[in-house]
Amino acid sequence: MSDQAGSGRFPSGDGAAPDAAAAPDATMPTDTAPETQPDVTEPEPVLPEPVRTRVTALAASAMAQLPAAEIPSPLRRVANFAPNRRARLGGPTILAQLAADPLFRQRIAAKVWPEGADLSAAVEAGEPKASAEPVEIAALAYLSRPAGWLAMIDAAVDSVRADVDSAATEAQFREIEARAARAEHERAVARVEADKLRDESARLREELAAIREELRGVARELREMRTRERRSAELLAIERGRIARTAADHDAEVRRLRARLAEAEDAAGAQRTAASRARQVDDARLWLLLETIGQAASGLRRELALEPAQLLPADAVAEEFADRPGGKDAVGGRALDASDPARLDQLLALPRAHLIIDGYNVTKTGFADISLEQQRNRLVSAMGGIAAQTGAEVTVVFDGADRVVGLPSPPRGVRVLFSRKGELADELIRRLVRAEPAGRPIIVISTDREVADGVRRHGAYPLPSETLLRRIARA
Repeated sequence: MSDQAGSGRFPSGDGAAPDAAAAPDATMPTDTAPETQPDVTEPEPVLPEPVRTRVTALAASAMAQLPAAEIPSPLRRVANFAPNRRARLGGPTILAQLAADPLFRQRIAAKVWPEGADLSAAVEAGEPKASAEPVEIAALAYLSRPAGWLAMIDAAVDSVRADVDSAATEAQFREIEARAARAEHERAVARVEADKLRDESARLREELAAIREELRGVARELREMRTRERRSAELLAIERGRIARTAADHDAEVRRLRARLAEAEDAAGAQRTAASRARQVDDARLWLLLETIGQAASGLRRELALEPAQLLPADAVAEEFADRPGGKDAVGGRALDASDPARLDQLLALPRAHLIIDGYNVTKTGFADISLEQQRNRLVSAMGGIAAQTGAEVTVVFDGADRVVGLPSPPRGVRVLFSRKGELADELIRRLVRAEPAGRPIIVISTDREVADGVRRHGAYPLPSETLLRRIARA
């Protein structure tokens, strides 16, 4: 490769190559411009990393001062980068172009010259200052390439290597010192750990002595327990003998009591016979009294000319709800305050009993997990069975602000009523109770305390919903 940088003169702004007789570049001081050197083909040196980095930084900075026409085509895209990104991203391309294009290298050197004129002049003269940075000298020598520039680069490389070796030596020395410090620290830690281990060993020996003493105490307690066990076995044998004697005495007493029980049963049989005879006499007297009352009642009906009633009191109340789905039923009886379904059966056995049911109160207690329609159908169907079994009048009352469409016909003997808009089923139940004559057995099924208290004041028998649910489950 022809080294044109050794001429010591730099190209002008128009990019034309200077000849040997041309004047020095305007950017270089004329008193420091080097003499023209003959063209010499020299191999490209291998630059150390610090020199390569500095050469790249100088070239990247100087490229911003060159016209676009003077920048080689491989670097025109890199020239648009910022200086720091230009050196970082386009460094290899810049170095390759500097090595391959002497004219581009001379243009870069011409732009770098004014930034360090004194050092540049010294490098061109081949007499760089001893106090100058070796990397800076090598970078300027590589760009301007004066006579002896390879020697200056080699000297700079040797200096850089010496600095690197010195830094490596210092780093090794610091590492050795750090290792020594760590070793000393580890020895101190080992001493502390040894002291801890000795203390722990002493503590363990003390614990071992305490455990041995405890084992001796446990052994003593074990011997005492075995002694007590032998004594307990002796006492148990004695107690078993006493229990056997007591059992024999108990058997004898049981036999005596059984004999007395047989005598008592014989006496009770005699008493039952006497009581049966007395009850027969009482039954005869009661029959005679009822026969007399029945004949008197028949005579009274004939005298008053009363015909059998076709309308029931609850029917009169139901007529007011004619626009609501409903039906007739029969069930009743004065309720006792108990959840036993037998109580309900006793009340339903009374003559002409009327059973009034708070519908949703019962269904939401017994089967609230299904829809309201399914709740109503299930309860009304169950009431049909009870009405058929007992012959009682049954009325089921539901809250019904809106008209229920598609309600199936209730079973025979069952009446279904819905309260009007703005009226609760509780009030309708109280109206049904008030409509009945005094003395008729009326049973109201509801767990609502207010409903129970209200109907009790009118002579009805309130029972909780659980009673009816248990009666339905039994059926």
